[in-house]
Amino acid sequence: MATAIPSIACLGVIGRNNNPLHISIFPSYDPSTKSFTPVRTPLQFSLLLSSTLDVFDLRARNNAASGVGLSGDYGLLHAVDERLACYGYETNTGTKFVVVVDMRGRRITGSLGTSGAASGSMDGQAGSGQGGSARSRAAQAGVGLREGEMKPVFKAMQTAYIKLLQNPFYDPDEHAPPTGRGGKRITSRKFAEDMRRIGESWTPGVTNL
Repeated sequence: MATAIPSIACLGVIGRNNNPLHISIFPSYDPSTKSFTPVRTPLQFSLLLSSTLDVFDLRARNNAASGVGLSGDYGLLHAVDERLACYGYETNTGTKFVVVVDMRGRRITGSLGTSGAASGSMDGQAGSGQGGSARSRAAQAGVGLREGEMKPVFKAMQTAYIKLLQNPFYDPDEHAPPTGRGGKRITSRKFAEDMRRIGESWTPGVTNL
């Protein structure tokens, strides 16, 4: 018996000028072909990331109006359809992290025992290095996401971004010009590897990436 569970379909980083800095796309399980393939094209994912900017702005305005103060964790931004949902976090410097989750992107093959652990194997990125513990966390989480499930992802993304800023060869002004317009994309191979690791390692219930 196979059970579908959420996985990360895309990770995006948007600069303070609302310019795209980085995008990583991850394959999802397609039951019709029994293979893994992205659920959207790169252009479609880019448009999805752009569509979150209005939500970021609205949430920030509402927080300011209600006196909440600086709160960068916006959680669920919007549900794209019955399968995809966008989650967002904004740093105090205006950099935005977006996670697009595919609610049926990965599957567990096998059954659940009385203890709640999964017997069988998990298909997808996380199944290839985390073994039974990843299967157990995913099985306990089930379909859908609880509040706070994305916090480890945003924390790991922010940590990777801070490491990038600490690189003496990285010039932030090239990627977010003080003029408020445009900016170059992040080309760091190490940063791309970190994003890839985060997207492939996450499963529902993971608390540390």
